[in-house]
Amino acid sequence: MNIFDIDFGQLYREHMSAAGGREKPPEEWDARASSMKVHVGDSGYVSEFIRRMDLSGCATLLDVGCGTGAIGLALAKRMTRVYGLDYSRGMLDVMLGSAAQRGLANVEAIRCAWEDDWSDVPACDIVVASRSTMVMDMADALAKLDAKAKRRVYLTSMVGGRFIDAEVAELLGRSRPPLPDYIYILNILYRMGRRPRLDYIENDNRLAGAENLDEFLRKVAFSVGKLSENERACLADWYAANPERARQGGEPFRWAFVSWGTRPG
Repeated sequence: MNIFDIDFGQLYREHMSAAGGREKPPEEWDARASSMKVHVGDSGYVSEFIRRMDLSGCATLLDVGCGTGAIGLALAKRMTRVYGLDYSRGMLDVMLGSAAQRGLANVEAIRCAWEDDWSDVPACDIVVASRSTMVMDMADALAKLDAKAKRRVYLTSMVGGRFIDAEVAELLGRSRPPLPDYIYILNILYRMGRRPRLDYIENDNRLAGAENLDEFLRKVAFSVGKLSENERACLADWYAANPERARQGGEPFRWAFVSWGTRPG
């Protein structure tokens, strides 16, 4: 056997299933949308993402899994048209509200999921998928991104297969197998005939920024699911032992920044 005999798309699907990966229903994101509004706009992560992009010769952008629109809104003044695609109506509403507040008339929302038919999704010069690539079928997702990009694709994918700090996961007894990470993307793109570039962005992890215990517990529950009373008690002890460590959420999170061109030039 050699690398050409390996179906990395199938291997990814098997890995995702074995690790217990799941797609959150849109209602979970709808419920978080208003609280995430404060994150719309510039941040260290957004600046680092955009700094790595080549916008030359590009006028249209499709932001897939856009959430509240951090990337698309930040670039809207440099584009003639920005489309934010997401399956959460709540997230799209926040994005459109933020666009209106900024006087951006060139931002359009598309309610659509990764697994839906993308026939009506417009092709754009640039397609981005920022922190939205934890999908059940990576080969299909990459094919859709590639097909809708006239020039370039930019995405970020997790490094290491875990969204929360390993110490917190161990404390909860939820040290499940890591989810598939960016290495599958590189291999699938290679088999697609693309030449991906790879970089990394370091970011606070999902548990960072909690100002009190209740907020910390909500962040943990969103990442791992409903907490038992015993788990809540263990986390409360961990939080009380070192509140500053808890506010940092543990180790920084690292994103793989993957990009490729879909057309010459």
